[in-house]
Amino acid sequence: MRKDRILLCLAHMSGREQDFIKEAFDQNWVVPLGPNVNGFEKDLEEFVNDREGATPLDKKVVALSAGTAAVHLALIACGVGPGDEVLVQSFTFCASSHPITYCGATPVFVDSEKESWNMDPDLLEEAIKDRIAKTGRKPKAIIPVALYGMPYRIDRIMEIADRYGIPVIEDAAEGLGSRFAGRVLGTFGKYGVLSFNGNKMITTSGGGALVCDNAEDKNTVMWYATQARESYPYYQHEAIGYNYRMSNICAGIGRGQMTIIDDHIAHHRHVQELYCELLKDVKGIEMHCNPWPESDSNFWLCTATLDPALKIKGQENAYKQIVTGAVGGAAGVIHSASTATTDCQPNDNVEALRVCLDKANIEARPLWKPMHRQPVYKDAPAYVNGVSEALFAVGICLPAGPYVTDDDVRYIADTIKASIAD
Repeated sequence: MRKDRILLCLAHMSGREQDFIKEAFDQNWVVPLGPNVNGFEKDLEEFVNDREGATPLDKKVVALSAGTAAVHLALIACGVGPGDEVLVQSFTFCASSHPITYCGATPVFVDSEKESWNMDPDLLEEAIKDRIAKTGRKPKAIIPVALYGMPYRIDRIMEIADRYGIPVIEDAAEGLGSRFAGRVLGTFGKYGVLSFNGNKMITTSGGGALVCDNAEDKNTVMWYATQARESYPYYQHEAIGYNYRMSNICAGIGRGQMTIIDDHIAHHRHVQELYCELLKDVKGIEMHCNPWPESDSNFWLCTATLDPALKIKGQENAYKQIVTGAVGGAAGVIHSASTATTDCQPNDNVEALRVCLDKANIEARPLWKPMHRQPVYKDAPAYVNGVSEALFAVGICLPAGPYVTDDDVRYIADTIKASIAD
């Protein structure tokens, strides 16, 4: 057995980060503003405004403390408040939906299409029509999510959103560098959310950013992110603001990371190709790949689905014991589960494969559990077609980070093959 553990995803430092951090200390800029914050925002603007074979865009970027903060501020900037509804993809991490509740609004969940696993445009329009009929008001925003980096059908989503006059907040937290038709995700809607958590394509140790349409929108978001202070020589507040700005130290890490972002994206795509090659002849396992010519995923995580009929060694013991440690990098979790099972969980063979990989020092994880099946959202409106629940039952995430070598991928593939029961 390998002594080192192959992690699901962990951003890699380049060495340049130390130079920017040292500069921040030397200049005494150890605060939530400063040269590194400004420089990081400019680097991000250059990156997101690039369009392959077309005139660059002119989007503006605000560096923030977390991707979740970016979702929250985008909702506020869209005027979302108590009593409002926001349409959000159900197949996602909770950071896409929780900020809606921070605003006192109600998330309305929309299920996925089979091709991309992301928001189903047809179901989106059905939900819009039904919410208008039921409430007499349009939803205040639409939040599609680039699940595991895979682009959503943004051309159709934007056409529908524009027709009904509803702003789109792209949650591209997992999709930094992913493109649709040559254009970077996060630049199609009114706002675009990016994340630099420690497990993302690049990291600032924690942090995020909001892509804005123009300088005026950027200024509004920055104002909210810095406690909504008015321009007086003393502290005057006429609106509720938040302490959401990124620190100069974290931004220094981000500036160093921007020098290797293209290498990270290329590596993730290479790992995806290698998984596809090594597992292509394994009956019952299918890798999730780009579904359309316009789709160009960063493959933040490489995901696969298992045929329900596939038998994995130890499958008979799946879900027999309550998990006592953290799964999927959730270090420090202390709220223990009360039962070993729930009424919506991955199939036994998925859990058995996760356990087999874990025993081989390979970290794997189930797909995100759909938000409309989370107990905390049991009363939220949902427009479902069964796709996300079906995928959650059969899907698994495989390691893909910058530390994952070709030999690691071969070891993972061999371990998967050895885990299949005869």
